[in-house]
Amino acid sequence: PPAASARNDVRDCSVDPPYLPPTATNTTARLAALRDAMRAHGVHAYIVPSTDAHMSEYIAERDARLGWLTGFTGSAGTSVVTQDKAALWTDSRYWTQAERQPWIKSIGLWILEAVPVGGNISLDPFLFSIDTWNSYSQALHGSGRTLLPIETNLVDQVWGDQRPPPASGEIYSLPAAFTGSSWQEKVAGIRQQMEQHVRRPTAVLLSGLEETAWLFNLRGDDIPYNPVFYSYTLLTNSTISLFVDESRLAAAARQSLQASCPGPLCVELQQYGQVGAHLRRYTQDNVTVWLGTEYTTYGLYSIIPQEKLLEDSYSPVMLAKAVKNAKEQELLRAAHVRDAVAVIQYLLWLEKMVPQGQVDEFSGAQHIDMLRQAQEHSRGPSFQSISASG
Repeated sequence: PPAASARNDVRDCSVDPPYLPPTATNTTARLAALRDAMRAHGVHAYIVPSTDAHMSEYIAERDARLGWLTGFTGSAGTSVVTQDKAALWTDSRYWTQAERQPWIKSIGLWILEAVPVGGNISLDPFLFSIDTWNSYSQALHGSGRTLLPIETNLVDQVWGDQRPPPASGEIYSLPAAFTGSSWQEKVAGIRQQMEQHVRRPTAVLLSGLEETAWLFNLRGDDIPYNPVFYSYTLLTNSTISLFVDESRLAAAARQSLQASCPGPLCVELQQYGQVGAHLRRYTQDNVTVWLGTEYTTYGLYSIIPQEKLLEDSYSPVMLAKAVKNAKEQELLRAAHVRDAVAVIQYLLWLEKMVPQGQVDEFSGAQHIDMLRQAQEHSRGPSFQSISASG
């Protein structure tokens, strides 16, 4: 093999015992600490998912609880820990949601075998979708075991100060040249939908990170390959609350959000962690909250009384974002042209280099990343290059 690929992370299974790659994780101490925390909370089984509080497809290091606990860094997985066992389920990440339900059934059966009647099965309700919560609830229904939400995340508790810090990068406004419409126009459009809806919702709750980023034309870099930032939005007919770490907002971004204060187009900045308390207060009144169940966690959902809920699979913001106006279409096409130039340059380079035996999959991926980065307006790849040959 070319010298380029003589790296030390190749697993050599010919030696006895098998050589472990440097990426292997010793989970013994971590599991022991988690089991101590479980005992302190009277929990017999604890479920650890691979997502974050916004049901994001990609997550930040700080939210990689499953990876920290198990050493498994795949894109989808669930672990269940009891006092004497720990198991990990993983799927092909391209399975559809419908096919993923049997996966929960199999976890449920495992739990029923591992946890005696009268036992508590616990999870952090802010890391599970409404559907997933309901699936677990169903799987355990009538079994004499209790599904117990605990708002203190037990993995975070034992991870302690080793856990990566919260994101601190700047949250900035997208230049007007790259937006299809102003955030004020977008807000007006959503409010119009609220007014015209037969249920007359008084508020829309946004949990998906790309929803808030799109609505306010803001961007950040809290999650690798995704230009988003940790936030929630509660948009009512007369107020706008943005839950975010406001110290990270660029001056121009803050200026843009607060130019019309006070008034119905004034964005009130609130602490990111206050969204639950704020929602609890808001729903004490005669209100109706419109939300998309696909991106809302069970934790937030369960705060809102059932009769004050208006549920769709996707929020009106997610649907509005999906329909690109003429300017957005033009921007998309221009971006694809720039990307195509980089791909053509890469194919040309490959034709020249491969016969010389100078390229492996890793150096190839590095090269195309470099070519894309050289194109105007590039902000990096949207996922790690998937590079393979043969």
